[in-house]
Amino acid sequence: MLSFSSFKISGSALTAEKLRLDVVAGNLANMNTTRTPEGGPYRRRTVVFAENLEQARGRLMPPVPQAARQNRMGSGVRVQAIYVDNRPPRLVYDPEHPDADANGNVAYPNIELAKEITDLITALRSYEANTTAVNTAKSLYLKALEIGR
Repeated sequence: MLSFSSFKISGSALTAEKLRLDVVAGNLANMNTTRTPEGGPYRRRTVVFAENLEQARGRLMPPVPQAARQNRMGSGVRVQAIYVDNRPPRLVYDPEHPDADANGNVAYPNIELAKEITDLITALRSYEANTTAVNTAKSLYLKALEIGR
């Protein structure tokens, strides 16, 4: 039912933000990981979201020509990809470390704590906002049902 689309839209955002929180937590957990199965230090991951428009054109809406697609109604968000950061690792001189190279440098992940905490707070706020949207929609629908009494 189209009138309940707000639940679907907010639900997709909650799912996407949960994945983003998981990725940020993984980045924080691996800040000092110098060995991975692929070899070398852990690489920072980033989640990329995309607007979910294709599902808005279902049975209820006719197909939209390519030129008019920018005016379509959205139906939430989806995770387009999880990208691996390809910046070079941070080198720290520590000749005692088992992963030190011939010059005594250890390659650490290119993860900045401040950036990860900022991403964590942003994801948390987005999650809270979508939870509030779901609760507000639920309250509105319940009030509409009370009108019929």
